Amino acid sequence: MEKTKSKSTSSILLFLVPSLIGILLFMIPIVYQGEVTIPIAILSKALQSLLGDTIPYIMTIIIVLTAILTIVSKISNVKFIEKSPFFISLFKVNYAWTTLRILGAIFAVMVLFELGPEWIWSSDTGGMLLYSLLPVLFSVFLFAGLLLPLLLNFGLLELFGALLTKVMRPLFKLPGRSSIGCATSWLGDGTIGVLLTSKQYEDGFYTKREAAIIGTTFSVVSITFSLVIISQVGLGHMFVPFYMTVLLSGFVAALIMPRIPPLSRKEDTYYRETDKPIDESIPAGYNSFQWGFKLATERAAKSKGFKKFIIDGGRNVLDLWMGVSPVVMSMGTLALIIAMYTPIFHWLGLPFIPLLELLNIPEASAASQTILIGFADMFLPSVLASGIESDLTRFVIACLSVTQLIYMSEVGGLLLGSKIPIKFRDLVFIFLLRTIITLPIITLVAHLIF
Repeated sequence: MEKTKSKSTSSILLFLVPSLIGILLFMIPIVYQGEVTIPIAILSKALQSLLGDTIPYIMTIIIVLTAILTIVSKISNVKFIEKSPFFISLFKVNYAWTTLRILGAIFAVMVLFELGPEWIWSSDTGGMLLYSLLPVLFSVFLFAGLLLPLLLNFGLLELFGALLTKVMRPLFKLPGRSSIGCATSWLGDGTIGVLLTSKQYEDGFYTKREAAIIGTTFSVVSITFSLVIISQVGLGHMFVPFYMTVLLSGFVAALIMPRIPPLSRKEDTYYRETDKPIDESIPAGYNSFQWGFKLATERAAKSKGFKKFIIDGGRNVLDLWMGVSPVVMSMGTLALIIAMYTPIFHWLGLPFIPLLELLNIPEASAASQTILIGFADMFLPSVLASGIESDLTRFVIACLSVTQLIYMSEVGGLLLGSKIPIKFRDLVFIFLLRTIITLPIITLVAHLIF
């Protein structure tokens, strides 16, 4: 009896302690140096400050090494790769991914040493990726990858799965456990949300449809970056109505997007054929909390100690550094080159002029140029909008750039580089649909405010 009680107590502690640490690190917003952020982001920035200008060199080495190992694994059998299912999945990829990794390596070297045409390595294109974005991703991937098992392996998802299924299923067609990933993205950072979702999908907890919905609907930029966006358009004093508008329009989009193509047509099958649907029903004699707590402690009791924790975290980091970073570098650079050095996004924005005029948005012609350029990078619309005189128009553009959510220089590249079953054409359609859904809502609020 005493032994059973001791085992029960240890299971409870094994659930509570790591889970509470994970919640503190990933989900509790705090004010640090005048910014609203989460502890994992503070650790990330500290590492960036420590390593400074060496990070672009480190990332170039990682991206080039990834390309080399991918090519080598294509043409011959390497012992350390063949002996590990993890390395096989990391390096034995199809020809499309191989091409993107090679292209990412070429771009990284050209940017680092300023080789070739300036339009590849300038600070507006490849330079932005290698010197601004990848240093952030390097440190976020390190800490998030290592510490994500705190959220995944000790029962927290099981508890929230039981508590919130009755909310997430009817609203968003998602299991209750997805609430952790959604909250992590909204409160923390979309990149961490993509990582969490991809890992859960690989582990068999989400279907293809569920993983695609979470990755493309809830991977929102952090509160801090949202503040940067609204400040860039000269409306920093309106952050609260701005963010409330983002939340409202984002919520409406989250209700609609899972119910229409392309997301509604994703298969309800799993990453591995052997995975089976998780029973979310609450047995008789339990309420949601009691059943969730029971599942959580049982999951915690099955955790395999500190060594497994470190191994899982290390694999997460390598998967992100070598699996995702090259795709971000290649796809992001290409998207920014198109945005900055061709009139394509300007032409694509022309059909939106009548819609903007119908919505009574001032300076519709100038605003139309910002509508689709956000697909390349979320920051570009606010840069272009800074020259627009109308406060209302700048407010609409700032809100829309955040709620469009899919941009190739970060979230789009991350999704393509992850195991989440999303194709490039899916991202294009989702971006356009989110634009069409959220623009009228944002405009309505803007007209009420201004």
